Amino acid sequence: MSIVQYPETLSIEWLHDMYAKKAITPKDVIDEIIKRTNRDSEMNIWITPPSAEILQPYIEQLESLSTDLPLWGIPFAVKDNIDVAGMPTTAACPEYAYMPSQHATVVERLVAAGAIPVGKTNLDQFATGLVGTRSPYGETQNALRPELISGGSSGGSAVAVARGQAAFSLGTDTAGSGRVPAALNRLIGYKPSLGAWSTKGVVPACASLDCVTVFAHSTTDAMIVDSSARGTDDENPWSRNIPMSSTALPEKIYLPKQPLLFFGPFAAKYERAWERTVEQLKQLNIPIEYLDYEFFAEAAAILYDGPLVAERWADLSEFIESHPGATFPVTEQVLRSGAADKHTAASLFHAMHKLQTFKLAARKQLGNAVLVTPTAGGTWTRDEVRSNPISANSDMGRFTNHCNLLDLCAIAVPADNAAPQLPFGITFFSLWDQEGLIYGAANTFTNRPKLLKQETTLVAVCGLHMQGFPLEKQMKECGATFIREAATAAKYKFVKLPTSPAKPGLIKTENEGASIELELWEMPLSSFGVFAASIPAPLGIGKVELQDGSEVPGFICEAYAAADAENITALGSWRNAIAEPAETRR
Repeated sequence: MSIVQYPETLSIEWLHDMYAKKAITPKDVIDEIIKRTNRDSEMNIWITPPSAEILQPYIEQLESLSTDLPLWGIPFAVKDNIDVAGMPTTAACPEYAYMPSQHATVVERLVAAGAIPVGKTNLDQFATGLVGTRSPYGETQNALRPELISGGSSGGSAVAVARGQAAFSLGTDTAGSGRVPAALNRLIGYKPSLGAWSTKGVVPACASLDCVTVFAHSTTDAMIVDSSARGTDDENPWSRNIPMSSTALPEKIYLPKQPLLFFGPFAAKYERAWERTVEQLKQLNIPIEYLDYEFFAEAAAILYDGPLVAERWADLSEFIESHPGATFPVTEQVLRSGAADKHTAASLFHAMHKLQTFKLAARKQLGNAVLVTPTAGGTWTRDEVRSNPISANSDMGRFTNHCNLLDLCAIAVPADNAAPQLPFGITFFSLWDQEGLIYGAANTFTNRPKLLKQETTLVAVCGLHMQGFPLEKQMKECGATFIREAATAAKYKFVKLPTSPAKPGLIKTENEGASIELELWEMPLSSFGVFAASIPAPLGIGKVELQDGSEVPGFICEAYAAADAENITALGSWRNAIAEPAETRR
């Protein structure tokens, strides 16, 4: 029996190294994986979990295969809408289950490269969801925080890798299912171009848009899997000949010009994580430009708000109609939306023509470049999603739905956490025939030097430096990040100075003061001195007392300036002062 100390997560490199040293055998690895699946049995990761009996033939087969194969002895998990011979395919619907006699094409290719399919993972039923809570086999728990969602629909595949029960796993992706779970479980999620990997042997969600994807811990592992899985399939009508292009850096990175919205209980943390990530992207020495994101968002809305949802109903309507009650209510609601009377043939062609225009726009915009967005629009607890399943799912996919519709490829990678044990991720997108660019950019980002944490200070701002006001850009130029809204202790007089443009002044008083709303920003100390020195009199930086009694550096005003200023204390904030006409204050 092996006495090797296994790492918490498995990688292709580590396993290859240990096999080469003869420190472990594939059977040892499978035994360890079975222990881990038993340990995590309450996390609802598997539908067909790993077992020694099922996997013994694969272990024996390795004896006749060359150890030089790229995936020799590498265990991988398979989403249970992808066929593995001898393991039932359920699509998370017991009444739909069947026993395939042959592997899906991608599984067949990976097995031929030496990999071991260890089991079938849980998913949102019929791959209709991005949340991971829509399965009769239980809600797959997040790998890091069990109260949170795992993401869907490939949640089981992602968590299996994140919990060290596979070195990589297969998922599927129609609207983001191969990327969102990666972001929520701190993984790489690679979605190849449409048709680059065969979908033969995959239960269709929207057959014209479906992709098989991979979850892994590194871009290197994802590329190794891609090299075995990629290639045309003469038996798959959706297959295309798309060789992987050489890994290269893009000529530029595009970011959305519009402010991005985040959702759910961690929205503010996600927003701050995105702002930090943008600053990190600026350090990659790749030119950054901002583009109009509206047509990407409009394309995304077409997927589920338009007639394309009818494709799901076309594939599954016969089963749904003949098996009443077999599906989750929310799953059936989603599927039946494709049968709505409004989805006419004319509306479908209208949507297709609009998408063709958007594809052309994307091709013109993204040539030799990559687009970067957050991966997920937010995250939620499982309880929250259960009580509000449709809108949470919709908000989850706001940055993912456009991808396959516009014939793009994508790779989701972890960024710095939004909070402790709260992963945050971004996605690199490129044109279908320029996949090497997303690998080049993702490699550069994930391998960037980790900068030492800068010493920072909080700064309280109450006027033109707040979000949405003209001098907000000065805060960002100084590397400051918005933290939260706050308020002063009830000890301040608030005035409108007769300057051009008008500015507020915050003056501490001994009596007759009020609490004034403000914002707290975090600024690097390296920028703080220059910032403070640039502030014109009668304003300056001093200590501002907050409602909780703490003091932070912030904007204050010298008392003499109040003589010629309008007293706006009663309004309680600069936003209120700007919103209310002067004549109503007299």
